[in-house]
Amino acid sequence: MTPTHVMDELTIDLPEPRVRECPARDWVGAPLLGLVVVAFLAGVGLLVWGKVSVRSGGLFDTFAIVAGSLLIVLAVGLERGLMTVAPGQARVLQVFGRYVGTTRTVGLRWVNPLARRPAISTRLRNHETAIVKVNDADGNPIEIAAVVVWQVADTARALYEVDDFMAFVALQAETAVRHIATSYPYDARTEGQLSLRDNAEIITSQLSAEIAARVEAAGVRVVESRLSRLAYAPEIAHAMLQRQQADAVVAARQRIVAGAVGMVEMALCQLAEHDLVELDTERKAAMVSNLLVVLCSDHATQPVVNTGSLYH
Repeated sequence: MTPTHVMDELTIDLPEPRVRECPARDWVGAPLLGLVVVAFLAGVGLLVWGKVSVRSGGLFDTFAIVAGSLLIVLAVGLERGLMTVAPGQARVLQVFGRYVGTTRTVGLRWVNPLARRPAISTRLRNHETAIVKVNDADGNPIEIAAVVVWQVADTARALYEVDDFMAFVALQAETAVRHIATSYPYDARTEGQLSLRDNAEIITSQLSAEIAARVEAAGVRVVESRLSRLAYAPEIAHAMLQRQQADAVVAARQRIVAGAVGMVEMALCQLAEHDLVELDTERKAAMVSNLLVVLCSDHATQPVVNTGSLYH
């Protein structure tokens, strides 16, 4: 059976991104940390030596104080460029309002001391949408929710293209869930029709594709999405359950009737083949009627023994 209804590919007109992630210029921080310590200790030593020197007011003492002060300022400046990058984290560098790159190398790093460097998590995240009540393609109210697994792929776009990328993902995921729910019926009414309940794999793949298209502007990558809740709304749940039960009863009756007809046909063929009894058209019809009643009845039938002839 091939599905005959497939949702058209979603097209969203998004503006071209103003920035894209690029690697920042950074250096290993350990040597710079050692230089900071040496410069700071040397500066403090020169200041102390200059102040306790017996040559008060001398040119050399003044030079020592000035040199010590400069070394301390240099150490403080170098120290401001040191930063740590934890696993699953990235640092976005911004100098005077301009994006200059992203550092993803784990460990102690040194960058431009004037750069702002907010941290952005690149770990996998889970977002579960709220349970929303919408009408499916048949107009029936249903309750639906989904779980989305995502992570930041482009830190520059996540930080600069949207105000709050986490709120952006949450809102776009709920919008995609609502759109999917209104595009398909809860239950298929015709053969080959896609439905939310019977075609979960296809529906969730389309849901993932739609969410990915919506959050691509924020530099977010969708790993997976799954429906976490799918049910009729409480006000129609009982009526829909009765309809499902009626559909099941009709399907069962169809199989029972088909089997009964086959058994009657087999009985008539075997009677004729073994030439056990000759039946005219009227008696064949009566026999078929009796067998169908016995085979299709919901209750046990009461046998009647014919003590006369076949025709009385």
